[in-house]
Amino acid sequence: MDMMVFSTRCFKRLPFDAVGFLVLVAALCWPVASAWSVPDDTRTTSVQAAPQLRVERADNALWLSAQFDFVLPPVVEDALLKGIPIYFVAQADLRRQRWYWFDRTVVSVQRRVRLAYHPLTRRWRLSTVTQAAEEVAPGLSLSQSYDSLLDAMTAIRRIAHWKLSDLGNLEAGGQYRVQFSFELDTTELPRPLQIGSIGQSDWAVGVAGVLVLSDDLTQ
Repeated sequence: MDMMVFSTRCFKRLPFDAVGFLVLVAALCWPVASAWSVPDDTRTTSVQAAPQLRVERADNALWLSAQFDFVLPPVVEDALLKGIPIYFVAQADLRRQRWYWFDRTVVSVQRRVRLAYHPLTRRWRLSTVTQAAEEVAPGLSLSQSYDSLLDAMTAIRRIAHWKLSDLGNLEAGGQYRVQFSFELDTTELPRPLQIGSIGQSDWAVGVAGVLVLSDDLTQ
């Protein structure tokens, strides 16, 4: 009988002890949960609206045209006005789709764009170098000067008649798509700015898009 009384008393105290234990666990875990939570404003992506892509077939080759838009962050514009050149990289990958495995990259091409401001002349200079992604030596370089940053950015946001691939690289009956990306290359910044731009969304500029090619372009 005493044993029953003793057991009953312990059973009655158990819920209160369990509640206290849960409260203690919640209090200890709260700082951990707060440390891993991410404010909504830090989840924003740097990628802008998808670009408009068009591929044409001419002279036994495929030619890519792209038009896109992005906002130049104030910190980047400030660096330009201080005479620091900014580099952008556009890359286009021609990929053959395979249902049984990952898509195969047939051709990968790059365009490197250098934008610089010259305070003495108050003009903007845009230099473009086109090359295959695997090439080390730079390809053909073209330069153009502009009176305003707006004019220079208009030229940057438009790519016309960029050679993507020779038709000889394509396989009959294959399905192909073009994967396009454009971004600011922070590795070309001066070393202090490289360190300061790590993890900073203010330096993030980029667009990306995919275009599936029709059969009349690849056959």
